[in-house]
Amino acid sequence: MPSHPPTTPNPWQHLRQLTPARIALGRAGTSLPTRAQLDFQFAHAQARDAVHLPLDSEALLHALQQHELDCLRLHSAAADRQLYLQRPDLGRRLDEPSAARLDELDQPACDLALVIADGLSALAVQRHALPMALKIVEHCRSEGWSLGPISLVEQGRVAIADEIGQRLEARMTVILLGERPGLSSPDSLGLYFTWAPQVGRHDAQRNCISNIRPEGLAYNLAAHRLLYLMREACRRQLSGVQLKDEAEVPTLDGTSRAGNFLLG
Repeated sequence: MPSHPPTTPNPWQHLRQLTPARIALGRAGTSLPTRAQLDFQFAHAQARDAVHLPLDSEALLHALQQHELDCLRLHSAAADRQLYLQRPDLGRRLDEPSAARLDELDQPACDLALVIADGLSALAVQRHALPMALKIVEHCRSEGWSLGPISLVEQGRVAIADEIGQRLEARMTVILLGERPGLSSPDSLGLYFTWAPQVGRHDAQRNCISNIRPEGLAYNLAAHRLLYLMREACRRQLSGVQLKDEAEVPTLDGTSRAGNFLLG
């Protein structure tokens, strides 16, 4: 009697070499193979851990200061992680001591306020915020833009950069924070850019660059796209849905193309 393997392979198996997406998993009868099921459970556990993992603010602060960058440690109005997850509104504004600390700073207005917040994945911030922040600082200096102190915020959400930018009198803000973990990307870093930040800005007035990590969008390419947005924002005095990412990016054949494939 011929023997049959318990798992039926998927003809798309070779495509798994090109993507971390959960495709071509095969099947065992009408179910997933044991290995695929265990991999799924492991990825789910990684995503849950990423949400609750605390940010090592001290280590990140020390790393930034080693590059001679002026930094501030701030905190949102969400006192702890549980409250942060239950009350998104509290993560969008500073607590009173942090707000007072910014108001007491004796420094001129700046072109860019750079904010780093834990978001929904401190793991992403721990791994990718430093190299991405250094790329942004490098571009700002090459453009002659003044940079305010880097704000390192615990329990922060995207909109908290609006309050920080307003209190620092910044023309622009960029916030780096951990994105909601996925089942193949628990450490995805997101970037949000806003022109003329002030409390009350909404998401349509920002530009987002997501999935920044070596397995996704490389630091250099993310910084290249951000630089285009910042230049255009300075020229057109706006950000958000009216400002499209049309940055030309180099290709393998030495030519360039628009960063958004829908515009090609």
